[in-house]
Amino acid sequence: MNQSFSPVALYAWQISALALLLSSGQKVVMSKPFRPRRSVLYVPASNPKALAKVASLNADAIIFDLEDAVAPEAKEDAREALRAYFAANPAGKAERIIRINHLTSEWGGEDLLAARACKPNAILLPKVENLQDVTGVAEVLEETDASENVRLWAMIETARGIINADEIAELGLRSTSRLDCFVVGTNDIAKETGTVLEKGRHFFTPWLMQILLCAKAGHLDIIDGVYNDFNDMSGFESECGESFKMGFDGKSLIHPSQIEPANKAFTPVSEAVTDARSIVQAFDLAENAGKGAISLNGRMVERMHLETAQKLLARIETINHSN
Repeated sequence: MNQSFSPVALYAWQISALALLLSSGQKVVMSKPFRPRRSVLYVPASNPKALAKVASLNADAIIFDLEDAVAPEAKEDAREALRAYFAANPAGKAERIIRINHLTSEWGGEDLLAARACKPNAILLPKVENLQDVTGVAEVLEETDASENVRLWAMIETARGIINADEIAELGLRSTSRLDCFVVGTNDIAKETGTVLEKGRHFFTPWLMQILLCAKAGHLDIIDGVYNDFNDMSGFESECGESFKMGFDGKSLIHPSQIEPANKAFTPVSEAVTDARSIVQAFDLAENAGKGAISLNGRMVERMHLETAQKLLARIETINHSN
């Protein structure tokens, strides 16, 4: 006998099922709204001119850097400059992330306190190598009543970090971890492993794909490493195109001139958008209602292609709105 449920009854059943899953200790995958992260620019917190230009930039995200871009003798001044900047600019059009020094360093603790006080969108943790590198910071934020809107990003930039990327990425399935994104640190990987980082990144591709697969399994965004020669725009655009095809969500940048090429490279082309719309429209037709697969322009299209098309169109809408 067929039995139908009212929307209210169905919602109640879903809530009960969720509560049962939580009580059983199983992972619950929380859906996260899409946010464009095509262009992610590093800005040294010790550079007043760079900080002053942030508001005029069209980057999707800004990483205010207290780590590699700041000399040891300038760390304290950079931290105070960042406090002053966020006090004067409590909001911005770009997503705002603060990269702190590792907590085992002499600057890490003060950096974390300053970053928490600034209330950025996220705090970027360097050289993450295990679960505790993330959960420890999440616990500090929880204990100090930091808003849940302050998220965590993790840099995967060491051999150990790559090896443990899977278990680290699993934190993305736990809402309490705050983890939203991986950032690949290709320069540090090259330094630690001795692997040559050359055009095409042939030696790096297996590692990049390993980190990417782990991120996707954990429902995390993943940002590709920097391209060091900001005068070589042709090489940069080529690497962005390869990165997009690999599945990265964006590129970390070291110069404002790289912003627009990155935005273009990580925005689906018009042909892909048109194709996505045709797939959605085809499945909306009455004669295709309930079908798992249909024929469209001489090819078979399945429901999984419909889901991909819907996601692409949602992304384009969000990107257009942000612009």
